[in-house]
Amino acid sequence: MSLRENFSYNDMDQWLNEKRVTEIECLVPDLTGVARGKILPRTKFTLERGMRMPEAVLGMTVTGNYPTNDGPYDRAISATDRDMILKADPNTITLVPWATDPTAQVIHDCYFSDGSLVDFAPRSVLRRVLKLYADKGWSPIVAPELEFYLTAKNTDPDLPLKPPVGRSGRAETSRQIYSIDAVNEFDPLFEDIYDYCELMQLDVDTLIHEIGAGQMEINFLHGEPLGLADKVFFFKRTLREAALKHDMYATFMAKPMTGEPGSAMHVHQSVVDSKTGLNIFSNQDGTASKAFSHYIGGLQRYMPSAMAIAAPYVNSYRRIVRHTAAPINIQWGMDNRTVGFRVPESGPQDRRVENRVIGADANPYLALAVTLACGYLGMTEQLEPTPVTKGSAYDLDFQLPQGLPEALQALRQEDKLRSVLGERFVDVYAAIKDLEHAEFMTVISPWEREHLLLHV
Repeated sequence: MSLRENFSYNDMDQWLNEKRVTEIECLVPDLTGVARGKILPRTKFTLERGMRMPEAVLGMTVTGNYPTNDGPYDRAISATDRDMILKADPNTITLVPWATDPTAQVIHDCYFSDGSLVDFAPRSVLRRVLKLYADKGWSPIVAPELEFYLTAKNTDPDLPLKPPVGRSGRAETSRQIYSIDAVNEFDPLFEDIYDYCELMQLDVDTLIHEIGAGQMEINFLHGEPLGLADKVFFFKRTLREAALKHDMYATFMAKPMTGEPGSAMHVHQSVVDSKTGLNIFSNQDGTASKAFSHYIGGLQRYMPSAMAIAAPYVNSYRRIVRHTAAPINIQWGMDNRTVGFRVPESGPQDRRVENRVIGADANPYLALAVTLACGYLGMTEQLEPTPVTKGSAYDLDFQLPQGLPEALQALRQEDKLRSVLGERFVDVYAAIKDLEHAEFMTVISPWEREHLLLHV
């Protein structure tokens, strides 16, 4: 379910003319999920030839720094700072609703000079996993649910975040899960968001108030993974812009506020037969198939090694703590929200599993790639899941990494996952995350000053 189906370069050119677009934002999602690229006048935008950008743009930390003296990283990204070629994906062309003049935005794929995809680009990683499914005659279907916080503007990073002030003139001081009135506090913002999303054809579904003060969740209609990743990428950008217009911030940090629950990107996933369109997770008699069990088995076996992608920052692991509406292990259960992998009640054709481990801060392309990779390995290796968990999984042992260094070590050591995602991608990604963690370790936190300064 891409923004458009089978749009050609000619179709895109005609669309730009019809919309009288004067400027185009040429976007590339980097490994952190940040939108990189160039802004061009319509007259300078070349469709078939593309444009050039240094490949090191895909090898930066979230702070904009580059690893040095890292052998695997240096073997993937040239020390000569060579260019890659960007080519627009016509199916992703859409308007920029908040722009003053008619402006379009389009996501680009990254290619080497020999015409091959840059293998460590996020869209390329997802395409690689999707090809493995296609080769088996399978088509994965996903539906992301994305949590986020609205906060008051915060221009001093040393100060804690606070909930924003709504229409009533007051900020939330208590948890308002599923409260309609609490959502209505921000009606002007959400009206803009829905208008923006409709104009961009992002196919957002329901909006609810989550557990935390100022925490919301947006659900997307199900569809094919690359198109849904594009929509999540666009939505994050759109929400931030809309929030700024209303004098507040929107954040997808996994744990932005002390004492409040973290934000996740829950991903519902199923697999259909590419020829028949039937859900391979169900047998003809409606019972769960072996493929369904094996898919869950793959998630259980490989997601702990994939946590550096599903929880990509130091902050991400502040969410993975006991009794905070986030899973701490790889248990699975029927309609059980305490487990890592929940199976919702459904009919046979809608049978699916929900991965509740992934954080809202994860790159959507990489998050979908890695959860589908785990399921793929489970089905191809015919991995059996553990017995179903019927009670609360919060009281069981931790089974997930509890910090970024531990997660990176697990990712580097998992050869089968490295093979599915791409060796060079894992090398570049892990080097970037090592550097981010090293940068974090140079910062002294308020907790350290409060509890250690005068007591140790």
